[in-house]
Amino acid sequence: MRALLIYPVFPKTFWSYEKILQLVDRKVLLPPLGLVTVAAILPQEWEFKLVDRNIRPATEAEWEWADIVIMSAMIVQKQDLLDQIKEAKRRGKLVAIGGPYPTSTPDEPKAAGVDFMILDEGEITLPMFVEAIQKGEMSGTFRATEKPDVTTTPIPRFDLLEFDAYDMMSVQFSRGCPFQCEFCDIIILYGRKPRTKTPAQLLAELDYLYKLGWRRGIFMVDDNFIGNKRNVKLLLKELKIWMAEHQYPFRFDTEASIDLASDPELMELMVESGFAAVFLGIETPDEDSLQLTKKFQNTRSSLTESVEAIIRAGLRPMAGFIIGFDGEKAGAGDRIVRFAEQAAIPSTTFAMLQALPNTALWHRLIKEGRLRDHKDGNINQTTLMNFIPTRPLGEIAREYIEAFCTLYDLDAYLDRTYRCFLMMGTPSWKAPFKMPEWKVVKALGIIIWRQGIKRPTRWKFWHHLFSMIKRNPGVAEHYLATCAHIEHFFEYRQIVREEIESQLAEYLAQGEEKPYVLEEKTEAMV
Repeated sequence: MRALLIYPVFPKTFWSYEKILQLVDRKVLLPPLGLVTVAAILPQEWEFKLVDRNIRPATEAEWEWADIVIMSAMIVQKQDLLDQIKEAKRRGKLVAIGGPYPTSTPDEPKAAGVDFMILDEGEITLPMFVEAIQKGEMSGTFRATEKPDVTTTPIPRFDLLEFDAYDMMSVQFSRGCPFQCEFCDIIILYGRKPRTKTPAQLLAELDYLYKLGWRRGIFMVDDNFIGNKRNVKLLLKELKIWMAEHQYPFRFDTEASIDLASDPELMELMVESGFAAVFLGIETPDEDSLQLTKKFQNTRSSLTESVEAIIRAGLRPMAGFIIGFDGEKAGAGDRIVRFAEQAAIPSTTFAMLQALPNTALWHRLIKEGRLRDHKDGNINQTTLMNFIPTRPLGEIAREYIEAFCTLYDLDAYLDRTYRCFLMMGTPSWKAPFKMPEWKVVKALGIIIWRQGIKRPTRWKFWHHLFSMIKRNPGVAEHYLATCAHIEHFFEYRQIVREEIESQLAEYLAQGEEKPYVLEEKTEAMV
């Protein structure tokens, strides 16, 4: 069986990093880890070719070669997924799909002509699909009633990837999150009991990447890397040794809950194992909104002090913020900006709240009759809310635009980044010196030209850089790399403004709905 694996296009988002990737001559930030894992689970006597459409389209020869086309997608990739399904069917190919989007909302992709729906987690449903293929069946839907044991997951087929196109690699240690945030679909897709691989499994994946020649960053894509703190500490104790033995060939980034700050041992292990940055789902500094959306873990201690503890431990924070929670008071955008400034968080994702399919928020809004026409939602920063909020949507959208643009003002960003790295701790280890790639040297030259010569930020840039080299030299390289990120964010904020203003004008022209009035029973849900 010849299987063509196709990964659909992502629209431009905060995470697409086009301008930064252009600096280092790379196409995409991260590879499709799900598809290379699918390739490892399927029978290895099958033949595989992988096309990441964020790099290039499939060639005519690849389409002709394939017996079956297999695709995976998240909600933001929905449109290109549907287009590729239709293209494959036009060519008379069998089509199988899976991933978070089809699992959450299977009807639309099925209506596009899919033959096989491989839903939920592939360790269980892919063998069902293979059995159907072996029986000669031409269609089917495969679902799981339980969560798989990920200690059985094989090493992903990283060899199928075009390494030069990616800025970072991806690996996964755990699935699931122990918390109950109302708006989150992770606990719906993967459950609230974090399941982890064994340390030996994860190290085997790193061994394979090392053997294939990878020597850059790796994103640990767990939605909450520290969901099972006992198991993650067991991993880190072995990873720390592996990294030292291999002379620190990688640096790691990941996602974690804010309670990371309350565990100094865990933070130290992460830093000593090569972790450099962590994404934190802060959402909002408004405690009432956190309580209402059931993000209780963010209310147990000072968020500002927690972020500072993480920075001082040696980890750069990236933070997710959301505007539009029920009961939110006017000025939420300004409060988010003030918090990011106070906490010295360089990079922040920021979006209007979306009700994602099958989440607790989704079901509550259906009962309250509040979902708008485009019901599937997404997590793009250029999309209006898909439900009626408790204050005017126009007010929320305008606050969002101004806050997003303020966060990525050139001077404000450089100042935040400077303050963050001044207080950042450094690891006890140091990787051996190696000559940087020419493309990295060229990128550095472009950053110096733009930020240190061409723009009005020139004096600030040089002051901050020389001060960093003098006062905290161990983080200077990481600091410069983070300064480079503004090249994407500064331009992207104009995209956000144009897209949101356009959608808002269309929305207002239809007659703005009245804000939803919260009832006491809604508050009693907390």
